[in-house]
Amino acid sequence: MVAIFFMLKRLVVCCLVVSVWLGTSGMAWAETAPQLFDVHCAGCHPNGANIIRRGKNLKQKALKRHGYTSVDAIATLITNGKGLMSAYGDLLSEDEITTLADYVWDQAASNWQPAK
Repeated sequence: MVAIFFMLKRLVVCCLVVSVWLGTSGMAWAETAPQLFDVHCAGCHPNGANIIRRGKNLKQKALKRHGYTSVDAIATLITNGKGLMSAYGDLLSEDEITTLADYVWDQAASNWQPAK
């Protein structure tokens, strides 16, 4: 009976450790940048477009025209939002925001064309 108690105790501790680990570092493999983009951005920005305001798309030319000339500038926009765009600073972690900003920057550089 005591042996079963200690086995259950170890199991509970292991589950807690794994859940904490997944909660903090699991995002790196649990969700990729395209998945994050699909969930949080693609509703308004499919393939880098903008279904609400055409000129405010995520193409490289438009990003530069509106002053988003770095990954950090895009991350700030994702975090704080602007105009009709919602802020995601309270919804996404800093790592997720950085991942999205990198993804948008890379996709804009390739004109939102799929990798070959």
